[in-house]
Amino acid sequence: MCSLCLQSPCHPRCPNTSEPKPVLYCRKCRKGMCVGDKHYDGICKECLDDMCADEWLELFEESMEMIEEE
Repeated sequence: MCSLCLQSPCHPRCPNTSEPKPVLYCRKCRKGMCVGDKHYDGICKECLDDMCADEWLELFEESMEMIEEE
């Protein structure tokens, strides 16, 4: 039993608690993701928020089309 929070295992906010173990690693930045974190297809929310339109299209295997003269 922890001497600070008096729980076993420690309360998540207790300074004695251990870091949660990553369940998945982001395919883009390699940051560890834990239970409760959001992701899409192995890419963390932070990376998804930073992606531009071209990167989103590439993620869905799409591309921009060029308008050509007829």
